[in-house]
Amino acid sequence: MYRSVTRKIEVRVEPFFLEERSEPDESRYFWAYRITIANRSDSAVKLLSRYWRIIDGAGRVEEVRGPGVVGEQPELDPGDSYQYTSGCPLTTPSGFMVGRYTMEDGAGRTFEVEIPAFSLDLPGTVRTIN
Repeated sequence: MYRSVTRKIEVRVEPFFLEERSEPDESRYFWAYRITIANRSDSAVKLLSRYWRIIDGAGRVEEVRGPGVVGEQPELDPGDSYQYTSGCPLTTPSGFMVGRYTMEDGAGRTFEVEIPAFSLDLPGTVRTIN
C-alpha cells in the first residue's frame, strides 16, 4: 500500500498484477490499481482532473491527463472517502506510476493533491532500479 497526504487529502494506492489479462510471451502486462481518496479536511472538495506519469521498465514515459477519474468527478464532504479501480498496460514486466489530482475546495479555489509513486512489478521477479 502506498500513501500520501496533501492539504489533509489522503490518497492510498494498492496496485496488483492481472495475470489473466497479461500475455508475457507477447510483451503485454496489465496491472490494476485501487485508489482511495479520503477528505480529512474541514471543507468539501471536488476532484476536477487527473495527471499520470507512467514509466515502463525500459524508461519510456507516457503522460495521461483528463477530467475526473473513471468518468466521475467525485465530491467529498469532510470525513468522506471515494474509491475506484483502474488499470495500466505495459510492454515491460515492471514500471511505476506517479501523478496528481486537481481538486477544488468549497470556496472555488483549485489545488493539487499528490498521488504517491507506486511500482508495478511482475510477481516473483527481482526489482531493479535503473
